[in-house]
Amino acid sequence: MEPRISIITLGVSDLARSYRFYHEGLGMPTSRKPESGIIFFQTGGACLALYPLDKLAEDVSRSQSSERGMFSGITLAHNTKSRDEVDAILSLAEKAGGKIVKPAQDAFWGGYSGYFSDPDGYLWEVAHADFWKFNSDGSLIID
Repeated sequence: MEPRISIITLGVSDLARSYRFYHEGLGMPTSRKPESGIIFFQTGGACLALYPLDKLAEDVSRSQSSERGMFSGITLAHNTKSRDEVDAILSLAEKAGGKIVKPAQDAFWGGYSGYFSDPDGYLWEVAHADFWKFNSDGSLIID
């Protein structure tokens, strides 16, 4: 696994309010609006994403609660250059002591992804999409 974090996703209770805080309040650049359902901010290296907390909990697992006590509201993402790499990294994580939370599968947004948790329960999404592009340093390009 290449050592990088592509996207840090924060599960938020009010996407429009969070958009105003990060974009209008803090001046973080984005081409997305709350109506798009997810907002990406390009940062130095990783991207920061805002996504509704209940939808993020559902994406991880239908058995996850959107209550902050059971689901932290944060996932880390590692985006890959191939579909096979998703499966390989999930297998690597499991062998290293992680738990597969959601096996890799075709995703509603057009890609392929799965989730694992590390030994402390932090959630990682491993994902691939044919339409993604990467910089020469391996960082994901968000249009």
